[in-house]
Amino acid sequence: MNEITQIRKLSLWIFFIPLIAINLCLFISQNPEFLENTFLKVDQIGRSGFSIPYLDGSLSISRASRTFPQYLIFKPAMIITAIILYHYWINNNNLVNSFKSTNINYKFKTFGILSAICLVIHSIFLGIKFDIQIYKLMRRLVLLLFIIFEIVAQGILVYHFFKLKNELLNFLNKRILIFKLILVSILATVAILSLPILINKGNTHFKHALEWNYFVGVLLFYFFSRLLWKRTT
Repeated sequence: MNEITQIRKLSLWIFFIPLIAINLCLFISQNPEFLENTFLKVDQIGRSGFSIPYLDGSLSISRASRTFPQYLIFKPAMIITAIILYHYWINNNNLVNSFKSTNINYKFKTFGILSAICLVIHSIFLGIKFDIQIYKLMRRLVLLLFIIFEIVAQGILVYHFFKLKNELLNFLNKRILIFKLILVSILATVAILSLPILINKGNTHFKHALEWNYFVGVLLFYFFSRLLWKRTT
């Protein structure tokens, strides 16, 4: 089926593009000397010493990505990822429709597209300085909505696949479907349990480490999507 072929291709792009982008920004942040005598000289704010933020939370994704020249990598990568996300959710909606013999827009499509829109908005305004409190609040809200919409979309999609597992038996790997369910459950649980810490001041290193690992966790869903579907002709 064409939708399955497209989903397999799109899933890998969604996984690798943002993952490479954030880690390349991290590398530049920690090794600014490589660009010191070029027009791509790293902004002082975007520089940091060596660390593993996945473990120690020494800096945030935002700090590693929002200054010059890192944003030249981060912003286009996230916008491209958002466009691919749009097509990913469209294809999944078409796939479910084909197996259910329906022609409707499922909720996972709506939430998935909303998450892509939030990712674009967040990427565009990242690094732009406005000394307005409401702007800072809106920026955090957009990022929070991206996470919420993404997890809800992923959860609803997995739910539909479980309902269709008998019809999809010849097309997917049931073990990977279970992995996707476990992953979404973990992401939702971590988000709920971490909320009291996130809304309070302090615990900066924990928040940063959670940010890096949670982002990778969200991307793993798409890597599993590649593994979920069997190759079709």
